[in-house]
Amino acid sequence: MRSYVPEGGIINNDENMGYISSISGLYEAKSRGIILEARAESCTSSHDLMLSLPACRAVIPREECALGIAEGKTKDIAIISRVGKPVSFVVKDIAEDNGEATAVLSRAEAQRQCMENYLLTLENGSVIDAAVTHIEQFGCFVDIGCGISSMIPIDAVSVSRISHPSDRFTVGDRIKAVLKGWDGEKFYLSHKELLGTWEENAQRFCAGETVKGIVRSIEPYGIFIELAPNLAGLAEPRTEVFAGQTASVYIKSINPEKMKIKLIIVDTYDTSPDRNCEYFITGGVIKRWRYSPAVCEKTIESVF
Repeated sequence: MRSYVPEGGIINNDENMGYISSISGLYEAKSRGIILEARAESCTSSHDLMLSLPACRAVIPREECALGIAEGKTKDIAIISRVGKPVSFVVKDIAEDNGEATAVLSRAEAQRQCMENYLLTLENGSVIDAAVTHIEQFGCFVDIGCGISSMIPIDAVSVSRISHPSDRFTVGDRIKAVLKGWDGEKFYLSHKELLGTWEENAQRFCAGETVKGIVRSIEPYGIFIELAPNLAGLAEPRTEVFAGQTASVYIKSINPEKMKIKLIIVDTYDTSPDRNCEYFITGGVIKRWRYSPAVCEKTIESVF
C-alpha cells in the first residue's frame, strides 16, 4: 500500500480497510507506524477531528490535525475544512474503557513521515502525483501527499494562456505536477512541462483539417484558439466570438520555425469546457524541457 499519496488515494484500498476494520488491525498499524485513511465525520468546538472507523470511534486532537498547528503556522481552517473528507493518519494510542475503544490518531505524524521519507528525498524536476484541493484566480492549490499543500501558479498550468485555473482543473482532480524546488517552508510546482512540447502537440494536426478548439482570448489583431493545453493558434478577427466558447476552426498553415498556426473560424458555440489534460510525461525526473522546436530561433525552456 502506497502511503505517501494525496488524501483519498488509499481510503478504499483493501489493505487500508483491513487495518481500520478491527481493533487488532489498529494495534498492528500502531506498532508498525503505518499510514491509514478514513473520513472525518465532524470537528468539535475545540477543533478536534472526529472519525468513525469500522472498528471504533476515533479522534485526532487539534494539535495533531496538521503540521504547524501546534506552532501557530497553520490556521484552524485547515482542520475545519477536512470535515466530510478523507484524512491520513497514524495510530498513536487506543484507549479502552468499559469495553468501549477510542483510537487516538495523528495526521501531523503522517505528514511528518511523508515529508521526511518522501517529499524531501525528491530531486528538482521530479514528476509527482497531486490532487486539486482549492482554486483561486492566481493558482491551483494541490495536496502532494498526506494533506501537505502546495500551489501551481496560473502561469505554470499550461503554455496556452487561461483566464482562471478552473479553465483547466476542478476540485478533486487527480493530476501530475513537477517539483521546481523547496525553500525550507514551501514546495514549488509546475505543470505545463508535462503537457508536451510545441512540436509534440503540433504533430497531431495537419494543414487543411477542420478541428475544434477553445476561444481563449480576443485581441485587436486576432483571436487565440487553444487546440491543446500547450498549443494555440491565431484566427483573424471576427465579431460575436467570446472567450470560453468552443470553435470549429480550419487549419490554414502550421509553421514550426515561428511556432505559429494560422486558423480560420468556421463556427462557434457554447459547450461545457473540456478540462482533460493529456500527459506526455507521467513519471521520472525532468532536468531540462524545451518547448520550442529545434528549427525555431526563439528558445522557450524550463531548467530544473
